[in-house]
Amino acid sequence: MADTNRIDSSSSPGEIKTNDEVPYSIALELVVRDPDTVAELVRYAEGDPREQFALSALRIGVLALRQARGHVDSEQIRRESERMLLGLQQQLGEHGQQVHERMTGLLKDYFDPESGRLPERVNRLISKDGELESLLRRQIGGEDSELCKTLTAHFGSGSPLMKLLGPEESQGLLAAFRETFDKQLAAQRERVLDEFSLDNREGALSRLVKELSEEHGKLTGDLKKKIDEVVQEFSLDEDNSALSRLVRNVDRAQKTITDEFSLDDDHSSLARLKNEILKVLGSHAEANQKFREEVKLALNEMVTRREEAARSTTHGMEFEDAVFAVVQAEAQRAGDIATHTGNSTGLIKNRKVGDCVVELGPDNVAAGGRIVVEAKQKKEYNLAAALEEIETARKNRDAQIGLFVFSQKSAPDGLEPLTRYHHDIVVIWDPEQPESDLYLKTSLTLARALCVRSGQQNEAKAADFQAIDVAVLEIEKRAEALGKIETSAQTIGKQSDNILKTVATARKSIARQVEVLRDKLGDIKDIESNSQ
Repeated sequence: MADTNRIDSSSSPGEIKTNDEVPYSIALELVVRDPDTVAELVRYAEGDPREQFALSALRIGVLALRQARGHVDSEQIRRESERMLLGLQQQLGEHGQQVHERMTGLLKDYFDPESGRLPERVNRLISKDGELESLLRRQIGGEDSELCKTLTAHFGSGSPLMKLLGPEESQGLLAAFRETFDKQLAAQRERVLDEFSLDNREGALSRLVKELSEEHGKLTGDLKKKIDEVVQEFSLDEDNSALSRLVRNVDRAQKTITDEFSLDDDHSSLARLKNEILKVLGSHAEANQKFREEVKLALNEMVTRREEAARSTTHGMEFEDAVFAVVQAEAQRAGDIATHTGNSTGLIKNRKVGDCVVELGPDNVAAGGRIVVEAKQKKEYNLAAALEEIETARKNRDAQIGLFVFSQKSAPDGLEPLTRYHHDIVVIWDPEQPESDLYLKTSLTLARALCVRSGQQNEAKAADFQAIDVAVLEIEKRAEALGKIETSAQTIGKQSDNILKTVATARKSIARQVEVLRDKLGDIKDIESNSQ
């Protein structure tokens, strides 16, 4: 199991929660596409120096983001907390008063002796001529009551019993029964009325009213007790109340935040961030100084090599052979076939125009496409003559794209290092200056892309050719910038830093566009392979 650390979290959204476990270390594989970040990273050697610089930059960014999210106005929190608690206390007080008034009103509405619904209902029930008395009178009271009617029917003078007993005895028996029943009915009536009378403390109605009053008192006391407990929780006079604990936590958080943003404490986050930034700035200053010294040394070496090459009477192999050597190496790397044709005639009778031919390999989407290369180191050739000769070379060698290579020593004045004229490309190259190899290699890649483009007619590939066109235009633009820079670099002085920066930017841009061309050519090759 990997080692883990406990990380304290704040209440800010998006941060790590309290008690979450995170690994002691984590491996990241990132693809950086931001131009500024990439430009800064490539200044460091690949491997541990570049990784250390990236980790330092990541740590600075994380610390800055963490401190930006942790800034809290504690005084505003205190004021808002006090305002919130005061408003809550007022609302609770008003709510308690409303509940008390509502419960009092409801209970009074039902149980008030003067106007309550229950006493009124009971009075209607037990009062004189009330519902209960009317019911009893209707059933057992009066001569026309149901009970009297029943007794008269069974025991009256005309009843079967009285007829059997005789008239004289019937009157005595009837009178005795009547007297007895009257006494019993009167006793029962008095007992019922007594149970529903509030004057009788032991009556059923009195006991009901007493129990209701006791329960109402208990409910009011419990409600008041709960309200007092809530108010006590929001009182600053109680050390253990919720509000007191909240205030203490806010004070503690304020002190922690203040300490972390204080420069007086060397162990605070702000002080550590300041020290880290100073260290990084110091290392950057040393690196910049070292880079300036290396650039000056490299420029001096370049000037020295150029002067020695100018004084030299032998320049190595012939210019045409030197061009073919570079073309052949690039063709082998791309899987193409380069052939030296300067000593053999072509399709035009008795014409040997076209020093070498590059035939695109079988893996290329435009397999069999041909690029003719013509190299010249003669002073009498101007741009018009060069274009005319490369056009003849294309016809003579049955090529779709032509590449005319001027020597740096014989190139016309004012000619850009790399330019394109429809199906032809004109480039200036010096075999004694390795930095000019970029022009020749870029022109070969550009010629290969134009050859592929001229051999494709499928509209489905328009997007790829559009990207190729964009890359071609970017290469031409950057090549023009490099030509101007090389002219300016001959007078090295205070502008050396700007010149080197512009050269580096142009070289990176050309390299990126060359990669775009290669990727698009590879995509087209994959499409052709899948379609087959």
